[in-house]
Amino acid sequence: MNMILFMITLSLALSIVLTALNFWLAQMNPDSEKLSPYECGFDPLGSARLPFSIRFFLVAILFLLFDLEIALLLPLPWATQLQYPAITLIWASALILLLTLGLIYEWTQGGLEWAE
Repeated sequence: MNMILFMITLSLALSIVLTALNFWLAQMNPDSEKLSPYECGFDPLGSARLPFSIRFFLVAILFLLFDLEIALLLPLPWATQLQYPAITLIWASALILLLTLGLIYEWTQGGLEWAE
């Protein structure tokens, strides 16, 4: 019981010391760029209705698609523990092949080219 109380007290004291050290080392005089509401490089005083390129949305959708593919394939190593692991591996290979063919098609059509 004493060891648990010691560990809790030590972690609490360490967190207080680290927080105080963070406030002490923090930059207290930020420049005008840091104080502006937008740090993205756009002028916040201009029009908010500027048109975006459709290629930006295309790349964003492709990123989400392949990110979802990775999320779906993450539990694949545990497929070897199933009763029929070959079926799972066939479905995973079909998914990868389908997405690869889609990427090749998009690449050959020039959808990934920024400058035209």
